[in-house]
Amino acid sequence: MPRQAHPFARRISMMLASTAMIMGYSQMTATAAEPTAAQPAAATAPAGENPMLAKWTGPFEGVPPWDKMDPELFPDAFQKAMAETKAEVQAVIDNPAEPTFENTHVPMMLAGDMMDRLSALWGVQTSNKSNDRVEDIDAEWSPKLTTFYTELFLDPKLFARYKAVYDKRNSSGLDAQQIRIVERSYEEMVRDGANLSPADKAKLVAMNSKLEGLFSAFSSKLLGDEKRYSFVTDKAELAGLEPGFVASLAAAAEANGKPGQWAIKNTRSSAQPVLQNATNRALREKVWRAFVNRGDNGDANDTNATIAEILKLRQQRAELLGFPNHAAYRMADTMAKTPDKAMALMMKVWPAAVARAKEEVADMQAIADADAKAGKSPKITIEPWDYRFYAEKVRKAKYDLDESEVKPYLQLDKLTQAMFWSAGQLYDLGFRENTGTVPVFDPKVKTFEVYNLKTNANVGLIYLDNFARDGKRSGAWMTTYRSQQTLGGERNVLASNNNNFTEGAKGEPTLISLDDATTLFHEFGHGIHYLLQHIHYPALGGVPRDFVEFPSQVNENWLMTPEVLSKYATHYKTGEPMPQALVDKILASNKFNQGFETVEYLSSAIVDMKMHDRKVPPADIDKFERDTLAEIGMPKEIVMRHRLPQFGHLFSSDAYSAGYYSYLWSETMDADTWAAFTEAGGPWDRTVADKFRTILLMTGNETDRAEAYRAFRGRDPDVKALLRKRGFPTE
Repeated sequence: MPRQAHPFARRISMMLASTAMIMGYSQMTATAAEPTAAQPAAATAPAGENPMLAKWTGPFEGVPPWDKMDPELFPDAFQKAMAETKAEVQAVIDNPAEPTFENTHVPMMLAGDMMDRLSALWGVQTSNKSNDRVEDIDAEWSPKLTTFYTELFLDPKLFARYKAVYDKRNSSGLDAQQIRIVERSYEEMVRDGANLSPADKAKLVAMNSKLEGLFSAFSSKLLGDEKRYSFVTDKAELAGLEPGFVASLAAAAEANGKPGQWAIKNTRSSAQPVLQNATNRALREKVWRAFVNRGDNGDANDTNATIAEILKLRQQRAELLGFPNHAAYRMADTMAKTPDKAMALMMKVWPAAVARAKEEVADMQAIADADAKAGKSPKITIEPWDYRFYAEKVRKAKYDLDESEVKPYLQLDKLTQAMFWSAGQLYDLGFRENTGTVPVFDPKVKTFEVYNLKTNANVGLIYLDNFARDGKRSGAWMTTYRSQQTLGGERNVLASNNNNFTEGAKGEPTLISLDDATTLFHEFGHGIHYLLQHIHYPALGGVPRDFVEFPSQVNENWLMTPEVLSKYATHYKTGEPMPQALVDKILASNKFNQGFETVEYLSSAIVDMKMHDRKVPPADIDKFERDTLAEIGMPKEIVMRHRLPQFGHLFSSDAYSAGYYSYLWSETMDADTWAAFTEAGGPWDRTVADKFRTILLMTGNETDRAEAYRAFRGRDPDVKALLRKRGFPTE
């Protein structure tokens, strides 16, 4: 998923980004200066100036001074950046001239540059390099910053200027893009409280500030549980796990002061290989329980009370703003528009997913029963900690396919080359590694110059932070440290992909699973979207939340193309490409386990929507989760992909709240888009790729995204393409 590195400051230059997601940005028309020194170029600042506030210098139009990042510098920097931002906005408010697009919207879109830079740094500090001190600073300053920006944008004089421009929008000579900005900005300000009374505005400021503090508390507690390890003292308990993975667990234990043991971190990237491959059922259950109960252990890191308070405040805020509930408020500026429409799509898919999951469980139980009858294992009933393990047995039985056969061909470095090569074939994007020539925030971060293959013009720079470590939040995400716009002068892109892969043991390549490889391509799809967009006004850079995942989900499809596999899926020892017979088995099984995958995800999305599409928010979070899952017929052998106590998408910010459905909404467009390639000349058809790039990827939110999709495809997306992709009935 994309993650906004600077959620407060971007509101200055993106008045209409009510999705809280910034999608950006595009190719340069001029070449940036090349690095001239072997040592990393660092930003410089005059003596006495806080380096967190300095304008970025060095190559590529300036790069972040990661080598100078220090948590203790941020409080002073926040104070100074707020003062500058306030002065910039006040200058717009105090302008005696009649409000116009040029003297109101334009300077507002250009304001906040210092805070943008600072917030990019702070985003990395909190997401990639956190510690106890960072969490304390975040807990103190997130509410302060939220209060500052809420008050700033509720200023009645500022709103009056926006309203004056809005009222004359059709008679003042504005073009279509300018009118779109004026209308969307005005509507967002109204939606976010600009018409409230002074007393109600004060209530809104207090609510937003308190919510921000709760988001910070939730994130801190979840990170606390994800720092924990399950330690193993007997290597025999690790039977079934790959030697390279076992070596990485030993290295983690040694790093935690327990040489001779094995440490399994409480994150998905460490837990999933155990659940999939460990023959020791007791170990699988132990790791599963630790993982699914993050935030739900009744201790200092328990998040249930925090979530209940968040939900209560969200409902109060929605009612204050004139909406029946939080879901209606959050969905007002999405493609779906209403909770009912999002729920309708989910319920088209849910029954088929549950039916398929039941078939999958029956297949697994049959194998477990056969093993018990043959004396290979005790008789069991399939439980959630057995699902992935026995699914692999079914995969082996049905398709003669074992994940351990595949992984030796999936080297992280080679697949990184593959995703870069694919972007070149489709969009003329080139990538040159330049690690060591610009500062990075961790020694294992790699950097690549991005350029246009046809013109050699610089597009920007991409940072790859691939490995899990303490202080880094779980999951995978993409963000930009600087996004493209031509207003005020062309700016290139500083993009970042962040994963949590388990690094290979010293001297060994990092091998990743097919799921991890899909994640790699998915997050890079977000990066492509940012790198390709070319917009003039930054206020048209943000896309609706239920469009956000579309480019990334489309990009997953190229991983399994013959051209990628033959060139880049090579065995880490022999260098031989993946045998065609193995490729055929993978492709034959591409609809395998779709019941599990869909139920795991969709249950999370349905619970999210039901939790927010109601007037009375639940107070007992665990009970609400249990009752809702029972109501929709959740198979007992599967748990939500994100149980509520650890659902960071929903409770670390507002970003995906009442919006987790957006992955399915986007995947509907993804499946239909892939069908467009299939119906044409195949995956590398440049006619379709060019239409996809120019109509959907380059254009940000310059036009309604549903209209843009119709311009690309000639019609609305067909949900049947999604059902076919997952192997579900279409009738």
